[in-house]
Amino acid sequence: MDKRGIGVFDSGLGGLTVLKEIKKILPNEDLVYFGDTARVPYGPRSKETIMKYTFQAINFLLTKDVKAIVIACNTATARSLVEAQEKYDIPIIGVIEAGARTAAASTKNGKVGIIGTEGTIKSKAYNAEIKKIDKRIKVYGKACSLFVPIVEEGWANTEVARLTAKEYLKELEEKGVDSIVLGCTHYPLLKRTIGEEVGMEVKLVNPARETAIDLKNILIEKNLLNTKEELGECNYFVSDINEKFPSIAREFLKSKIEVEKVEIQRY
Repeated sequence: MDKRGIGVFDSGLGGLTVLKEIKKILPNEDLVYFGDTARVPYGPRSKETIMKYTFQAINFLLTKDVKAIVIACNTATARSLVEAQEKYDIPIIGVIEAGARTAAASTKNGKVGIIGTEGTIKSKAYNAEIKKIDKRIKVYGKACSLFVPIVEEGWANTEVARLTAKEYLKELEEKGVDSIVLGCTHYPLLKRTIGEEVGMEVKLVNPARETAIDLKNILIEKNLLNTKEELGECNYFVSDINEKFPSIAREFLKSKIEVEKVEIQRY
């Protein structure tokens, strides 16, 4: 048994969608969440900058004595996961492999849409992972850069979100995709709006649950599971405290949270 916690980080509050699934799959584990709210969004930034931000987040989480880290950000996964796994001597996983695997399994007509930040779509990381599984699947990417700020503003289920989704998604609808990967951890917070736009016949793939299952399997394999009987605790840290983060997080997680600010540049 390993009583150390698990680190989870994202550019903002989107990673809470992954945290929520981890809490369901691994309810006895202690968690440490870091949201880089001072520098959100990561999408338009260069690979070098995203790597720098990722390493700073990992360095901070390591000060909390975590035993594994989940990069709960598609952009950071696409741009820095491999480098992070090479640099650090603890298990580090991202969200893209799980999402690609789920999408490949869910499509019936072999046409999959990927929506994500500019950085994730340009990296073609999902395309590469899906093609590893089945080369016949056609993958269509669409950058939806305004979705992250809409979520961070607390506008997920508003007319602003609906009109934005309509504009972004019409291209994928024209391609005839039957599955769309929510390729940014903020996007599950827009699931209702996106679902209403594309209709029930299109499956929306949320990589969060599969990522949590992957994490559990790694902990079992490396004998790192916490087998205590009581529920785990979660501590929340951000690089900038704004009034929206606690309120949106509370609404999504259905529990009150305390948030502490971190000077992330020090790491």
